[in-house]
Amino acid sequence: MKSYNNDTNPEFLNNYLVHLKVVKILSERTINEYYFDIKLFLKYIHKNNINSECDTNDIDISGMTTDELIKISVTDVYNFIFYVSDERHNDKRTRYRKLSSLRGFFKYLIKVERILKADPTRDIDMPSPKMALPKYLSLNESKKLLETSNNSDSLRDYCMITLLLNCGMRLSELISINIADIDFTENRIRILGKGEKERIIYLNKACISSLKNYLEIRKDNSKAINEPALFISNQNKRISKRRVQQIVEKTIKNAELDGKGITTHKLRHTAATLMYQYGEADILTLKELLGHSSISTTEIYTHLNNEQVRSAIENNPLADVDFNKKDKFK
Repeated sequence: MKSYNNDTNPEFLNNYLVHLKVVKILSERTINEYYFDIKLFLKYIHKNNINSECDTNDIDISGMTTDELIKISVTDVYNFIFYVSDERHNDKRTRYRKLSSLRGFFKYLIKVERILKADPTRDIDMPSPKMALPKYLSLNESKKLLETSNNSDSLRDYCMITLLLNCGMRLSELISINIADIDFTENRIRILGKGEKERIIYLNKACISSLKNYLEIRKDNSKAINEPALFISNQNKRISKRRVQQIVEKTIKNAELDGKGITTHKLRHTAATLMYQYGEADILTLKELLGHSSISTTEIYTHLNNEQVRSAIENNPLADVDFNKKDKFK
């Protein structure tokens, strides 16, 4: 959604999308998610107001007025949550996201547009869904993936996987790296993260080595001499997200690690988990390294693996204290 002047939307919705882009500096993907949730809610409200028999998706909200917004009650919001649960079969996480989208929208209508005086979502208490532990590769599995990638005869592919596993960067961040962003004097890379926020990632020996080896052959490519991107495709243009995903999928399969649900994004989880478990990185350090806006997002990496849990129980100082007498219970 590149344009925020959509004539199928009421003006206040278009204004909110501009607010998310310009003031909140959210990504297009995040804005689209909010847009979908809010638009569906407005269609649902407007459908009930005009007593239409049409499918909710087919409702035209372009003429929706602010008077309809003012009349929205907490009951309307509860009914909408029930609707997306019962008729659209949204799970708990999706319903919670929709409610969160609406809260941001109503907050904007109150504080910025000053259309509303009260927030109909204020007294709605929905427990946040439990965050599932992220899937990740073990240390040995990560080494196997790197070894397999190294045997692929592609210094580019090996370098990409090395950076993903060592630095915990997002896929979008990986492909956005330009050669000019690399500083071998300070051994660091400038990364452009979510919301156009810049951060610095420092490079370890493995990253430096893989980058220098790849750049050695990269500079000999005369057809890509004017391409600023670090990682390029066979067409000598910036490599696409999908192409990197295909490379990772193929390498995972060749390493016989498929079937574990490991994706490109899960390599970011792997890097964070390994740094927390073996690198003595505390939660605040991880937050900065991963580019999280909230520490609550980073806290998921404080989970313990099964071996740590097993070891903690086995090493309990009471583990060998056993006063149980079998004969006593015969």
